[in-house]
Amino acid sequence: MSSKVCMILVWFFVICLLVVGLVMVSSTAAWAEETKHPYEPLFKQTAFACAGLVGAMILSRIDYRIWRKYIWWILGGACFLLVLCYVPGIGKEINGERRWITIGMQFQPSECAKLCMMMALANWLALYRDRTTSFWWGFVMPGLIFGIPLALILFEKDMGTSVALALAAFCVMFVAGTRKIYLGGAFALAGTALYVLVQSNANRLERFLAWKDLDAHRLGAGLQQYRASIALSRGGLDGVGLGNSAEKHGTLPFAHTDFIFAPLGEEFGFYGTMFVLLCYFLMTYAGIGVAMQCRDTYGRFLAVGIVAIIFCPAILNIAVVTNAVPNSGLPLPFISFGGTNLVFTLAALGMLTSIQRFSTGAQPNCEITRKDERSIDVRL
Repeated sequence: MSSKVCMILVWFFVICLLVVGLVMVSSTAAWAEETKHPYEPLFKQTAFACAGLVGAMILSRIDYRIWRKYIWWILGGACFLLVLCYVPGIGKEINGERRWITIGMQFQPSECAKLCMMMALANWLALYRDRTTSFWWGFVMPGLIFGIPLALILFEKDMGTSVALALAAFCVMFVAGTRKIYLGGAFALAGTALYVLVQSNANRLERFLAWKDLDAHRLGAGLQQYRASIALSRGGLDGVGLGNSAEKHGTLPFAHTDFIFAPLGEEFGFYGTMFVLLCYFLMTYAGIGVAMQCRDTYGRFLAVGIVAIIFCPAILNIAVVTNAVPNSGLPLPFISFGGTNLVFTLAALGMLTSIQRFSTGAQPNCEITRKDERSIDVRL
């Protein structure tokens, strides 16, 4: 398939997921405690989707290579926004996590940081593409580039986003040629670090213990996953029908956000959940097709990163809802209620569209070349 066909398929499956998301938000969010009007969540989610699509349209018409001139400023700005989560009066703590800031409006800087991290990581790996097998240039430096903002997100107690971003970064490094032994060692080190973090935090430890014995913790830390399993089993093959979910009526907390996959399975059954999974996999497959046909190394790595920051959180969210992994609090891209994730995920797809549009005409003098190890020359 041509890159244009692949990009059309990406957007086709994204629109399918958006439609499913709007339907499920309309069905579940009306019963949430904070909802004042039954149609308020649907109106908000529709507005977020429109804003994200407008942002995607704008980014799709801007040559993605232009942003490389400002890449370190972009990454620095993302880190600055993450630091603001800890500033009193600006950062806001919700459910024990400091993910949000309020500057005119409330949003999650980590969602913005995802794309910025991938842009910086792709830039470095493309710049030093002839040294990606070395320990320093192909592993340590890229690790620092995504590790600093990742640490800021982790300190927000947002372990789910941190794990998903780490997996996405490793995907890009693997494609770029980083040696497998380095990535394997990093996985082992990350696993050890996660174990220490879980053991040192009572809330995380309780979630882990609940995952190991869900029935014993069904009224405590395991409540969400326990009720989600009931919802999925009740849905069976065909589901109970749109609007007929029982778990969304308060027994399943956050049924319209992090655990929206459970009422989706309850209302549309096994076939509905498989349709959603198929959309994610085919969207990812088509996105990788765009990356493989990209003539620009930076664009190829960035395309892989964009696809990964959508696919990894989606799979982790579904794994949490189906109790395959401990509860980590991740939204389901395009489907969960929430503005920041939806807007920035669609914006990232706009940049993927830009890669498909402009990479086919890439010429050698449009690349960033390395003059030496301290400076780069951008020739556009």
